[in-house]
Amino acid sequence: PWRRAVLKVGSSLLAADGGGLSPRFALGLAQFVSANLIAGRELVIVSSGAVAAGRAILPKAAEIGAPIAARQALAALGQAQLIALWQRFFERPVAQVLLTHDDLRNRRRYLNARATLGELLRLGALPVINENDTVSVDELKLGDNDNLAAIVAALVDADALFIATDIDGLYSADPRSNPLARPLDDVPELTPQVLAMAGGSGSSVGTGGMRTKLEAAAKAGAAGIETYLFNGRSGEVVRGLAQDRLRGTRIHAARTRIAARKYWLRHAPVEAGAILIDAGAATALSEKGASLLPGGVAGAEGDFRRGDMVEIRLRDQDGERCLAHGVSQYSAVDIRRIARRHSREIDGVLGYSYGENVVHRDDLVLL
Repeated sequence: PWRRAVLKVGSSLLAADGGGLSPRFALGLAQFVSANLIAGRELVIVSSGAVAAGRAILPKAAEIGAPIAARQALAALGQAQLIALWQRFFERPVAQVLLTHDDLRNRRRYLNARATLGELLRLGALPVINENDTVSVDELKLGDNDNLAAIVAALVDADALFIATDIDGLYSADPRSNPLARPLDDVPELTPQVLAMAGGSGSSVGTGGMRTKLEAAAKAGAAGIETYLFNGRSGEVVRGLAQDRLRGTRIHAARTRIAARKYWLRHAPVEAGAILIDAGAATALSEKGASLLPGGVAGAEGDFRRGDMVEIRLRDQDGERCLAHGVSQYSAVDIRRIARRHSREIDGVLGYSYGENVVHRDDLVLL
C-alpha cells in the first residue's frame, strides 16, 4: 500500500568479499525496483558499493598512503562503476546524486536536495544516491548509508524504507553464532530490549551492522515511515516482496510523527562542536520552551561557525550529556566571549550582534 519508498542496498549485496560489483548479485533487487515502477510506484535507491568497486580495480590501494585518502580514491574509481551497474537494468533515466553530511546539516542545501529529488521523481527518473565518499572524511564511518537512507526517506516524504541485508531480518540474537536465535517478523516499537538484540559489525565488504539498521529505522519511524528489513540475496524473498509479501522484519513507525523542521534538527548530522549550558538554562529549555540566552551558556567546544547545527550539552556535577540540537546564531569563538553575559552586553563585547539568542527556540529540538 505504499506509493513512494527508499531502497537501501549495501555493498555486501553487490560484491563478493574482495570482488567487484556483480550484475548477477544486483539482478533480483533491480527486478523488485522494476516491478514497482511498472506498478506506478516511485522509488529512490541508496546504494553503497563505490569503495568496494574501486578496491577490485586497485586491490593494493588501501595498503598505500593514508587510509582515508585511499578510501576516497577507491570511491572515485568505483563510483562510475556503481552507477553503470544500476543503469544497465532500467530503460528509464537513472540519476546519480552524491550527498555529504554538509548537504544534510545545512538547511538551505537540505531543502535544495529535497527539491532536486522531488523534480527527478516528477520527471520519472530513478535517483540512485550514495554518500560522496570522494570528498568526505568523518563521513567514512560505520553505517553511514543506513542512516543516509533514513534521512533521504524523510527528505522525499516516503511511505516506506526497505533495507536489504545479507540475513533474513532481525533476530533475537545473531543467527550466525547462536543456533537458538529466532526471527522477529513484526516490531511494533524499537525498545531498548529490541536494540540490544542487534549485533555489532556486518560483513567484511560493507560498513554497517544490524545496530545501524535499527538506528536508521528509528530515524525513519520518527518521520512516520515504516522500515522493512529483508534478505536481498534471496531471490524468493525479493520476488515475494515485489508482490507485497514480506519475509523479514517489519518495524512500525513511531506513533507520533514530528514536524519536518524538527525532524531535520533532530536527525541531520551535527557539526563537531557543542554549546555547554548550566542547569538553569537546561530547565528553561526543557520545561519552559525558552530560547537559549548567553547568560545560561557556560562555554563552547569545537570550532563551529554561525549557522552551524551543534549539540547543546548540559554540564553539571554529574558530567556532560547532550540535551538538544540547535542552530547556533554565534560562532564558537563568539560564544566563548559572551558566555555568562546578559544579552544586552553582546554588542559591547563583540562590536556587533546577531540578536539576543544564542539559539532561538524555533531552531532547537530537545532530545
